[in-house]
Amino acid sequence: MDQQGIKRLWQGIAVFLLAIALIGCRADPSASLLDAQPLRASRLKEVPPPALIADLSRSLDQYQPQVKILSPKPDQVIESDRVEVKLQVRDYPLFLNEQWQMGPHLHLILDNEPYQAIYDVSQPIELTDLQPGTHTLRVFASRPWHESFKNEGAYAQVSFSVFTPTESDRPNLNQPLLTYSRPKGSYGAEPVMLDFYLTNAPLHSLAQADDEIEDWQIRVTVNGESFRTEDWQPIYLEGLKPGRNWVKLELLDERGQPRSGPLNTTVRLIDYQPGGQAVLDRLVRGELDRREILGIVDRNYVPPAPEPEPAIAEPEELPAVPDRAPETAEPSVVPNQDSEPSAEAVTESTTEPVVEDAAADDSETAAIAPPVTEEDSSDAAEAEPIQVPEPATEPADLSADREAVDTALQRNAATPEAIEDSDQSDEDLFDFYD
Repeated sequence: MDQQGIKRLWQGIAVFLLAIALIGCRADPSASLLDAQPLRASRLKEVPPPALIADLSRSLDQYQPQVKILSPKPDQVIESDRVEVKLQVRDYPLFLNEQWQMGPHLHLILDNEPYQAIYDVSQPIELTDLQPGTHTLRVFASRPWHESFKNEGAYAQVSFSVFTPTESDRPNLNQPLLTYSRPKGSYGAEPVMLDFYLTNAPLHSLAQADDEIEDWQIRVTVNGESFRTEDWQPIYLEGLKPGRNWVKLELLDERGQPRSGPLNTTVRLIDYQPGGQAVLDRLVRGELDRREILGIVDRNYVPPAPEPEPAIAEPEELPAVPDRAPETAEPSVVPNQDSEPSAEAVTESTTEPVVEDAAADDSETAAIAPPVTEEDSSDAAEAEPIQVPEPATEPADLSADREAVDTALQRNAATPEAIEDSDQSDEDLFDFYD
């Protein structure tokens, strides 16, 4: 290779190295800063918004809130530590749903303190015990779950002084300003929404196209774990530890350095206890029905009447079943008059001695007894039936009785001489019955 070829080779190498250097100089410094951060396992994780909140949010997209601060006036000096704040809102109805204690409202922030929720601007808001010096009021429209509206005109700001101004506390109206909004207070469910408001910050597309426009980014630090974002949107985070958690928001320039200003860095302490039952907790977990919660975004919404519960027929009472069958009384048996008399009755009727002749008895009976008429027979029929005694359980031995009956019959048929001879036998017979 001649000297001319070697010279051209070195020129090509030089051009290539120069091109690499120029590309490196034009690289996004924020990206290099992000890549330079050490990688480590993080508890935090960004997740999509809860489905029910995303659904309700679409019901409010029709509004473009316009917020103004009527008093105090810009740069006004007030000779008192009490200030009345008057606000005006258009194209956004404010109200508080009594059932759910949520609704469209404003976030009113004094200096860098936590916001105050305002649901009614018909009356002035009184601020008391203000320190001397310059103070800044910021106010913006918010959805019922505390997500800020980010349209043009939804934010207003004013600085005023109590007794005397202090310029170090006054933010520069021509510089980007970060306003911390959420998280705040106590939480009982994840994900937790992180939201902020950004003013005087250019669009990233404009800043990247024009070198004279300085870009911006937000650094979020939760319990010491940091990440950066360039999107002005709410962020839903999971991974908080139960108990106290601290959250820090910082506004950075395009080189990753914190921007100056008294309000561009804010730290909040929040409390997270899983399993909370507040309305917002149940809303985040999706435990509420859209039809019953829609009243927090629509003042005129009337929830449907609950359907009556179907009546449950009570079972019929069945009669009590006895432990055992009832005892049936045995019917008493009355012996028929035509039935044979018992052995005892026969004995009593046959053992009586007959002293006179049977023929005489018949004649006397015929002479004394009157003739039986039909009336007598009817009276006899109406007479009380003769009660026949029940037979003995065990049959009696009737052999001796039968012998006595035979002896008596023989005596009745015997002659007078025989009767006299049998007197002794009669006495023995009577002794037997005695």
